[in-house]
Amino acid sequence: MRRILSWLLITLITFTSASALAAKKHTPKIARQVPATAVQGAPVQVQADQAEESALPDSRIDGVRFVRLKNGLQVLVKEDDRFPLAHIRMFVHAGSAYETRAQAGISHVLEHMVFKGAGDMKPGQVARRIEDVGGSLNAATSFDDTVYHVEVPNASWKLGLAVVADMTFKPSLIPAELKSEKEVVLAELKRGEDTPGSMLFETLQGMVFKGTSYEWPVIGFRDTVRAVTSDSLREYIKPLYQPQNMLLCVVGRVKTDEVVAEAERLLGGIPNTARLSPPAPFALQKTGGPRLTVVPGMWNKVHLGLAFPAPDFLSGKMAGLDLLCQILGGDETSRFYRKFKYELGLVDSIGVGESNLQRGGVIMISAVLDADKLPAFWDALTGELASFDPSSITDQEMKRARTNIEAGLFLSRETIGGLASKLAQQYAFENGQQGEANYLSALAATNRRELGSLYHGFFRPEALSAAILSPKGVTIDKAPLLATLNRRWPAGTAAKAETAAKTGGAVRQISLPGGSILVLLPDDTLPYTAMSLAWTGGDSLLKPSEQGLGALTASLLTRGTTTRAANQVEDFLSDRAASIGASTGTETFSLGVKFPSRFTTDMLGLLRETLVSPALADVELARTKEDQLNAIKRGEDQPLGLAFRNLPGLLFASAPHNYLRLGKPEQVAAFTRAQAQDFWKRQTARPFVLSVCGQFDEAAITAFAKDLTQKLGLSGKAPQESVPAAIPAPEWKPKGTATLHLPGRNQSHLFVIFKAPGREDQDMSARLSLLRAALAGQSGLLFRDMRDKQGLGYTVTAFLWQLKEAGFLAFYIGSDPDKLPQAMEGFRKAAANLVAKPLPEAELARAKNILAGDYYQGRQALMARSGEAAGALVQGFERDAELKLVERAKSLTPEDVRQAAASVLKWDTASVLEVEP
Repeated sequence: MRRILSWLLITLITFTSASALAAKKHTPKIARQVPATAVQGAPVQVQADQAEESALPDSRIDGVRFVRLKNGLQVLVKEDDRFPLAHIRMFVHAGSAYETRAQAGISHVLEHMVFKGAGDMKPGQVARRIEDVGGSLNAATSFDDTVYHVEVPNASWKLGLAVVADMTFKPSLIPAELKSEKEVVLAELKRGEDTPGSMLFETLQGMVFKGTSYEWPVIGFRDTVRAVTSDSLREYIKPLYQPQNMLLCVVGRVKTDEVVAEAERLLGGIPNTARLSPPAPFALQKTGGPRLTVVPGMWNKVHLGLAFPAPDFLSGKMAGLDLLCQILGGDETSRFYRKFKYELGLVDSIGVGESNLQRGGVIMISAVLDADKLPAFWDALTGELASFDPSSITDQEMKRARTNIEAGLFLSRETIGGLASKLAQQYAFENGQQGEANYLSALAATNRRELGSLYHGFFRPEALSAAILSPKGVTIDKAPLLATLNRRWPAGTAAKAETAAKTGGAVRQISLPGGSILVLLPDDTLPYTAMSLAWTGGDSLLKPSEQGLGALTASLLTRGTTTRAANQVEDFLSDRAASIGASTGTETFSLGVKFPSRFTTDMLGLLRETLVSPALADVELARTKEDQLNAIKRGEDQPLGLAFRNLPGLLFASAPHNYLRLGKPEQVAAFTRAQAQDFWKRQTARPFVLSVCGQFDEAAITAFAKDLTQKLGLSGKAPQESVPAAIPAPEWKPKGTATLHLPGRNQSHLFVIFKAPGREDQDMSARLSLLRAALAGQSGLLFRDMRDKQGLGYTVTAFLWQLKEAGFLAFYIGSDPDKLPQAMEGFRKAAANLVAKPLPEAELARAKNILAGDYYQGRQALMARSGEAAGALVQGFERDAELKLVERAKSLTPEDVRQAAASVLKWDTASVLEVEP
């Protein structure tokens, strides 16, 4: 099974669109891939002169057509009519593991360079050709492969396929462009060095995979990146970028036969030039440990990792190891999380997972904690590893872990991009789709005895590599830690222990008693249900002395009810592969829940308890406060986190818009249960919007919504009685300037912020959305000038933030400190040009297509659609206000956008925020 840890995801370098700045609240569960007995996608040995004589295999299984063209290139097509989109993905069996040490990072540099010109497309035109039709494109480099993919409106699938084909087979590799792009890669490398998770993985990676081509980071090193030339790129391409070494996957609203025919026309005649052989697994070090290294850094917390060698992803042991890791540290119900987080209070977070690659793998335990808790945690962890008895695993733990692993497999198909990625992995590395059935059978058959054998076979102190990132100002001596490890868990103990041991079809909007609203959005594609609740209120209900109370209550809300303790809620959710979470905003409060539809009755019961009778218990309040205080620290340890925490205070003079969302530490520490109860009472006194998307029983959902209005005391109110007081429009501060500091970092971060109207002015909102789309993206005006031409930074973008009555448009760049003056001048010129003259028609058409493409791509997940409807209606907009904004934008002219720019991009009154090393 091909499974990748969140640490590893940081280092599997993705050429991400520069407009993607939004930080996620949590790390999603890892999409699991599956082992098999044969590798259908292994490179075939086809010589150029043999291509015409080769067979043309063709199969159709579960709606997927698999074809191997005469030159060996594999083609997968899956028709999916859910959205007016097509996803095209080219998978190449070539990544950093195919490099020499002197070439380290060349795979990733090549991935960058295909965006700098390919086929007849000049620099900047690759992204533009896709974004002009409203599509998006990206690429990612891993150890074992590189992937190039686009997602376009389905009418443009041929264009998408042609662009991917040119990117893969016809990169221009212009020396001048390579020179500037290497600076961009180096900026990306520096950014990774500022991220503790990335540093921790790269350190452990080098220890576990020492002596192999998995040893170095995918992005490479400064010297090897600088050494890349156009000629060395071509030499790297020759033996690897051949049709027999590639797989094309197309998923979406397309016709299978048309796609296969077009693939044959575009790609079928490309010859192979060399013989390929599947790579052999690496022999990983399983003895000679334990090894421990300490890496000083500028962090606020200790970041600790323990790693053990594991099999490659085709091993028959993967299902059992997945089950074991899920039980030990897969989520908040796991053994380690319960013990070290809840019972002992020694860590902020802890997890266990595995990274399975083509030639080897690694099992990792990761934790984040305060430095003063390290000795106690290390003693407790090593003792737990030594004494853990797999026979103590309960039936319920086994069932829960299997349910969540199966859910991860299923939900990876939710978007067409996720489905394409899954299919490509299955056919490139595994035995096609049958591999999943094989894996699930192995998962169901794994018993405690097998888990015991796996634990004692892989969790061995003599195979351990450990790394600790020490916080700023803290010296960690590894000698006493190694002494504790050898005393608590001596080498050889593992070997001794092993020896001993129903949905309607139409969208409906229903008025409920007291002014609440129910929205039903049926979608039969997946047997899943997403429910989103939204209220007006949020931080607007708080006094200045209560900043952070909304966020605290949102986290505390889902940690137990009057009849279920927090751990029981977590068990309940995990047993049903369900999730629940709440959040507060400046003017709204929201809660979302997602679950397999077969658990509807159970989940409606839990949701009712959560809303009507939350425990808000003192013991969980203490834990939640600690988590929030830790979140403040972590945020202030990241450049963007620090910037966004301070932005409201720079821009606004009035409450609640100038509040710190997570509050001030001293205020958070003093919050009481009574304050949380009072906030929740005031919040739920307001009418709500409940939006449900997916498969559901309409009668059951409607009955639940009506019952909820009664239990929250809303049903007896006339609608006008339930209308909350309007939130005052924010008071803006005069032009503000702030410089924040994070010593020891590599990069500076610059924000230039322009005051803008809110979403209430729908026409202006459409104009500003078009302006933002023209500026952002890989073919956007800012990116093309400041990254492609000037090489000022890895990420250059613009983003638009709007509440109902206020908003702002911001320019952002992450760059080297000495380049900030040039970046500031670049932003000034961009603003002046947009005010002075209308956008060219081609730029405006591109922006309109991007706006439409972003909308549909962002609404594929069930929760995204339920959340969109609830969020719009609760603010007084139509349920489909965002879609109507996209439609309104289609009729706007270049002059309309120029006028919007003139009213907003006022350089002399813009606020500036910098984060400096």
